Amino acid sequence: MIICSVNEIEKSYGGSKIFEGLSFDFHEGHRVGLVGPNGTGKTTILKLISGEEHLDGGAIHRKKGLSIGYLAQIPSFEKELAGRDVLLKAFDSLVMIANRLKELEKLMTTPTLNSEQLERILAEYGQIQDEFTRLGGYEMDATLMMVANGLGIVDLLHQPFHLLSGGEKTKICLGLILLRKPGLLLLDEPTNHLDVEAIEWLEEYIRSENLTAVIVSHDRYFLDQVVTDIYDLDDGEVTCYHTNYSGFIKEKEKRLLDQFAAYQEQQKKIKKMKDTIRQLRQWANEGNPPNEKFYRRAKSMEKALERMEKLKRPVLERKKIGLELDTTDRSGKDVFTYENVAMEFGSKRLFHSFSYTLQHKQRVAIVGKNGTGKTTLLKMLIGEIQPSTGKVKIGSNVKLGYLSQHVFEQEGKQMVIDAFRDQVPCVEGEARQILARFLFYGPAVFKKIESLSGGERMRLRLAQLMHQDINVLLLDEPTNHLDIDSREVLEEALQDFEGTIFTVSHDRYFLNKLFTTILWLEDHTFTSYLGTYDEVKEKRINNKQIVSKEKENVEVQMVTHKSDKKVLEVEKQTAELEKKIETVELEKVKLEEEMMIESDVTILVKLQEKVDKLREEIDDLYEKLEVFL
Repeated sequence: MIICSVNEIEKSYGGSKIFEGLSFDFHEGHRVGLVGPNGTGKTTILKLISGEEHLDGGAIHRKKGLSIGYLAQIPSFEKELAGRDVLLKAFDSLVMIANRLKELEKLMTTPTLNSEQLERILAEYGQIQDEFTRLGGYEMDATLMMVANGLGIVDLLHQPFHLLSGGEKTKICLGLILLRKPGLLLLDEPTNHLDVEAIEWLEEYIRSENLTAVIVSHDRYFLDQVVTDIYDLDDGEVTCYHTNYSGFIKEKEKRLLDQFAAYQEQQKKIKKMKDTIRQLRQWANEGNPPNEKFYRRAKSMEKALERMEKLKRPVLERKKIGLELDTTDRSGKDVFTYENVAMEFGSKRLFHSFSYTLQHKQRVAIVGKNGTGKTTLLKMLIGEIQPSTGKVKIGSNVKLGYLSQHVFEQEGKQMVIDAFRDQVPCVEGEARQILARFLFYGPAVFKKIESLSGGERMRLRLAQLMHQDINVLLLDEPTNHLDIDSREVLEEALQDFEGTIFTVSHDRYFLNKLFTTILWLEDHTFTSYLGTYDEVKEKRINNKQIVSKEKENVEVQMVTHKSDKKVLEVEKQTAELEKKIETVELEKVKLEEEMMIESDVTILVKLQEKVDKLREEIDDLYEKLEVFL
């Protein structure tokens, strides 16, 4: 079923047309990856579908009553709200029902109530409680905590929302949208602020909930895991592929080659027709008088050529950043060494007892949850952070190149060309030639750093690194903000790099392609694994299964070796609890029977209080019983 239909839409900004005549549909249960080069209008399409922006032409038809979840910008909430309060806004209707139930419970204890009033209150309470149960009210807290745990935001639940960082607010708002379970979920780079575990949880959640979604993402691994279709926005057109990202790459390449073959064939036909027209005119002119028959045939062929629908030449290779990382002198065998390093900030421990030596030409990636100290490990190497205990030693002839995930934060007013020349001494003409290879053309080199996008800042920093004398690369989330084409160029350059690479990344596609050693940071400890990310993940799953099985075997052995006396004691306590439950339940039934025939309101209230206490006692007894079962 089509839930949203986009018909011949167009949009312009400042007189510059982003796209026009775009048409496509979104079907219920499908998860669409919207891909294409930067600047083609992918985010704009999400804003138009959500109603955040207005169309300049065309129409968007949405299924009646369709709810849309889209995080265009971080909304503002009352200052007193904590992270949990924001997430609870997903359950506004359930919270209202819960509050009404509390009001009715309070009314029930009013001494002045007569039997008729109490009967009305009880009737309303029963109806509302049934509705609360039907809508999942009693699972509300469990659902909220499941999403909070998955996204790794449990620590943010009790913090004031307005004091959180931009990334933290984004994660809370993503949780809010997921909890609302909209009919159409619009996600723009949803993995940017998430660590690997949270990304993998999000993938599973979207699949298991069978959400209908449109996703703009440069995370190729995420697209492979989640989407059912790829809509490729390129050259002002949308082409639909009913496959994931890897399938799309293969199909697009085949389609482009087929289109190019058809284009070449048509060009041959056009050339042949033009040659024939020219020959016919020549023959016509050679006659005396001129041969009108040849003129008519030439004119007829010209009209046929004009009517022919000309195929556009497909773009087989787009402009990409020209990135080549060269090493000069090689470093020594041992590039750097961590000796029993630990790191603490106040009372917060990040990691302890870390010892590791990185050797020449090794490629090692650090993986772990956000906030556990991965970036801190890199900053120790450039001297920006000192370890709490232990030593960091840099080897001989090591020339470090550091790519931070927060590039050019202090150079806001500086121009692109000046920032480049600060790190790479050269004349202006040479600097402009180099920057053009990184897609900074003409006047773009005079833009202020503060006006650059995250991807443009990353490209500028890569341009600097390429032209510096380095043999060791320290990369902190290097693919963040880069579009897919730029990521692929970066990967190709790093594959050819002859030096040593040490990186922090949650880009699993990037990790699988380039790294065969993974340092996994978990529970304040680093564990080194040989293999790609997928191989290491499989090893970790197998290890956990082995540990779980061993634990289970130990527990079985412990149970097997329990003395007969212990077993008898458990059976005795179980029997006593079961007998007690039976006694209390009989007492509760008797009180409920008394309530059926009692008309005095005061007595009814007291009886109800006794029944409630007995229910609590029964629940406690069952909890105790479960320990022995």
